[in-house]
Amino acid sequence: MAEYKLQVTTGDMQHAGTWAHVSVTLFGSDGQSEQTDLDNFGKDFSTGETGTYTLKTSSSLGKLLLVKVEKDPCILFPEDEWYCSTIEVTTPEGDVILFPCHRWISRGEYVELRGGRAMKVFEDDHPLLIEHRKKELMLKRSFYDWKPLAEGLLDISSFEHESELPAEIRRSKAKVDELQGTEKQIGIELKIKGKLGSIEKWETVDDLKKIFNFKKTAMSEYIAEHWKEDDFYGFQFLNGINPTVIKRCSELPRNFPVTEEMVKPFLAEGSSLSREIRKGNIFLYDQKNMDGIPPQVYKGESLNVTPGLCLFYLNPENKLMPIAIQLYQQPSEQNPIFLPSDLETDWLLAKMYIKNADMIDHEAVHHLLNTHFIAEVYTVATLRCFPVIHPLYKLLIPHFKTTMDTNIAGRRRLLGPDGIFSISSFGLEGIMELMRRSLPLMTYSSLCLPENITARGLESIPNCYYRDDGLKLWYIINSFVRAVVEYYYPSDADVCKDTELQDWISEIFTHGLLRNKASGFPDCFHCTEELIRFITMIIFTVSVQHAAVNNGQFDYYYWTPNGTLLLHKPPPTTKGQSSMETILEALPTVGETASISAMTYLLSKKYSSAVPLGQYPDKRFDEPALTQMIQEFQGELSYLGEEITERNSQLELPYAYLHPSHIENSVAN
Repeated sequence: MAEYKLQVTTGDMQHAGTWAHVSVTLFGSDGQSEQTDLDNFGKDFSTGETGTYTLKTSSSLGKLLLVKVEKDPCILFPEDEWYCSTIEVTTPEGDVILFPCHRWISRGEYVELRGGRAMKVFEDDHPLLIEHRKKELMLKRSFYDWKPLAEGLLDISSFEHESELPAEIRRSKAKVDELQGTEKQIGIELKIKGKLGSIEKWETVDDLKKIFNFKKTAMSEYIAEHWKEDDFYGFQFLNGINPTVIKRCSELPRNFPVTEEMVKPFLAEGSSLSREIRKGNIFLYDQKNMDGIPPQVYKGESLNVTPGLCLFYLNPENKLMPIAIQLYQQPSEQNPIFLPSDLETDWLLAKMYIKNADMIDHEAVHHLLNTHFIAEVYTVATLRCFPVIHPLYKLLIPHFKTTMDTNIAGRRRLLGPDGIFSISSFGLEGIMELMRRSLPLMTYSSLCLPENITARGLESIPNCYYRDDGLKLWYIINSFVRAVVEYYYPSDADVCKDTELQDWISEIFTHGLLRNKASGFPDCFHCTEELIRFITMIIFTVSVQHAAVNNGQFDYYYWTPNGTLLLHKPPPTTKGQSSMETILEALPTVGETASISAMTYLLSKKYSSAVPLGQYPDKRFDEPALTQMIQEFQGELSYLGEEITERNSQLELPYAYLHPSHIENSVAN
């Protein structure tokens, strides 16, 4: 007799255990076992527990290929689902083989698990494994499909509601309960205060501090006190919630006629604008991509969006200062250039309208499109093109696990008829048009941080912590990815002949970039270097870049004058006519402010189920070399975290959004 020892682990999430009967069948190169019940004395398969079982065969099955797991209900108990994490099999020859499952199994359902080393398509040589692989991909391609987000935009998953998704790629019940509980708590607080749905205008700026009593942060409090200051305004374009737009200015745009005389008072004594441009000290923020998109008519009121330009100067104190603002693209007498020397409220209004456009751009483009929706493209392609035994599936799926669930719910909450974007200055149609215009601008190099920083001329600007931390994280991720990819793809030929890999990148190029060759995205891979760079970009985008544009939303948008989705009053067309009353009239109503603040709190809150970058709680790799690579990756992240903590202790305004412990490994929020 040959004896196989099985260690069966049940997941540790809520309701993971089962009272049902579970049986297994082993398939090997020399035969298969009988179907065998897994039954010890007492309850089997309790949440978070590992049970040990013995399965006997008349002789060795040879090389172990598959484990078939079946679940049948127990007539004494109500039907339930079982979350099987892993099955570890010790063979009669002493080999210990991991069979990852990490999925829910329902009544009368069976799953066939592959174990051992991750395998590429051309490495399978047994007919049973070849057929199993083919069948798995056929089923996944029929189940996971594409549909367009909107005309002219990328494709997304075809599911209409998150309840249609398999349970293992949905957010956990605990996460959903926590999210709904937070939402309910916020709603009750705002309703008690009479803020929710209120159409009243703010009577004083200080009244804005009364939106929430207990949810303020150190940064949101700082912003409420310092939002008017020009040096803090400049700081935000380097280290705030949308740090990816500003760029070094080598030549003033023709449609932004700033003169030497206008800005001379704000430059170093004896200097000039042309000299500071040559020295690399002038930077530009330009929202030309918004030009011509009509704002919405909201409750009978025509709103306004200013696709403006803002000029910044890096002064001798290394502070980035705004020195000129033009609110529309085409200069005219009704579109003056505002300066820091203008009436204080004129200058404040100009800065507020720039930040209004910036918040819309940030949320629609740099947050939703460039992290969430492109992450969904990577997710669907991965589920359709890679079987679970593929090394890149094992590497990437932890970064995608609940992406579709998050995005489907997010589209309803943000882009639905009653979504928060319906009260933005652009409205839903304008938001979709902005994303449509922005998709061609989402180039491969723009998503690769080293090239992005170089293209924007930000290599040497001081006090840019987003750049500093982001680049270090890029290279740490790159080092980890290089080790994994080179382990599984020791030669360029291995990359070229992996047909599943080539199908994967082709689907991403087709459904994410709409086959736009100008994007610079690859449509196939020729060598390991190309693959390493692409996988680095994916993991960086869904973790680090998402953290940069997500985690500070409540910090920066709680104080409405610092950034809001809509402003009511038309922007100033002449100077010297404004007052604080004008600013209060421009701000959203009390109810609109409450809705926007609640949304930013829900989006940026850190939930208890968050999985930090570098953590892989679901064991998927059976190779000791991969365990070592993951541990080294975690060590590098930990060391960087200590470095960032030490630096932040010396700063008046700490930058913690890219501290590794604050970065989730996916766009899960």
